Amino acid sequence: MSRKKVLIMGAAGRDFHNFNVFFRGNEDFNVVAFTATQIPNIDGRIYPAELAGNLYPEGIKIYEEAELVRLIKEFNVDEVVFSYSDVPFNYVMTKASIVNAAGCSFRLLGGEETQIKSTKPVVSVLAVRTGSGKSQTSRKVAQLLREAGKKVVAIRHPMPYGNLVKQRVQRFATLEDLKIHECTIEEIEEYEPHVSRGGVIYAGVDYEAILREAEKEADVILWDGGNNDMSFYKADVTFTVVDPHRPGHELSYYPGNTTLRMADAVVVNKIDSADADEILEVINNSKAVNPDATIIEGASPLTVDNPEVIKGKRVLVVEDGPTLTHGEMKYGAGTVAAQKLGASEIVDPRPFTVASITETYEKYPEIGVLLPAMGYGDQQMKDLEETINAVDCDAVIIGTPIDLGRILNINKPSTRVMYDLQEIGGNTVETVLKEKGIL
Repeated sequence: MSRKKVLIMGAAGRDFHNFNVFFRGNEDFNVVAFTATQIPNIDGRIYPAELAGNLYPEGIKIYEEAELVRLIKEFNVDEVVFSYSDVPFNYVMTKASIVNAAGCSFRLLGGEETQIKSTKPVVSVLAVRTGSGKSQTSRKVAQLLREAGKKVVAIRHPMPYGNLVKQRVQRFATLEDLKIHECTIEEIEEYEPHVSRGGVIYAGVDYEAILREAEKEADVILWDGGNNDMSFYKADVTFTVVDPHRPGHELSYYPGNTTLRMADAVVVNKIDSADADEILEVINNSKAVNPDATIIEGASPLTVDNPEVIKGKRVLVVEDGPTLTHGEMKYGAGTVAAQKLGASEIVDPRPFTVASITETYEKYPEIGVLLPAMGYGDQQMKDLEETINAVDCDAVIIGTPIDLGRILNINKPSTRVMYDLQEIGGNTVETVLKEKGIL
């Protein structure tokens, strides 16, 4: 019997994982191509033979998703596997319709086919959308575990934008490790908060190899999810964060709705800045699809290191890039700080953008007057720096999870906005971890 020809649609993350755990070494299938979207400059590469295994001695080429129909016909594809996240339901089914019309099947792989079992307890932190507050929940879990005397090792959802072979297994324990691995802004935003608190975090491409290395030094594995994806590992307890600033999205985005249904505890974040009716909506929606989940209400109180540079000033607000782009958020922590601390104006950066930053606004025009901290490579980081320095403003508010001033040379006063999870009420991250026997 001939091998079924498969094309995997992805964005340099879930797609590689699905291949590694389900298709690599599976003689029933022949993966003829990957397609790529969402992330700049990830098409035109090869998933290398060193990672692809014996069945793929030449590796597997990665194409632009725009070529999907042509590739289906050229390779006589039997099945397309959709393998990326944080997209609305109608987007997924539109892709399915395109694939079906081209003559082949459309598939979504589930947890049993893709989740790896650990020898250590696993706590997963997921979300229904990018920018919901997943990272601060992960930090809270890690803090509680460390205070209990447990060695916690975080494993982050993949962001392999460089040399895939070199990035197969990456370990970050110091800020110097971020330089050694030539991390992008997007990577640093996720790794640095763990490292700066004395933690260890792994990431990369091959998540079974990563897990086996992490298990050597961990009492508990913390899955720090990305976008709104499912965990790559079988979890002993799952926290899913919902966002009352985007009520209803928990019911209409893939696979965010899946992560909501998988949750042992639902963290309703940002209740200090959301409307009461929106908070109630996401709570009711969460209970409707997952009535057994514990509901944790949480605030995201802000701290600003130099508040004096905001009051009465014309400010540029720089927010987390993915949150503003495919996360579709209209504001973030920097915006809230500008409003609360009395900035006279949020300056529109669009007249001052250059190169790839201009292209980002063309692709995501709904971003508006905020500046997404795009930095998927050296050139884009330079474009971001040039844009910030060109904007006619008095000061810069950095609403990203890291201090951009440490990475970029900013030519005007700046202040960093930080935020952590503060639970409100009797249900907390700690009570859930105790109930599940993790603490």
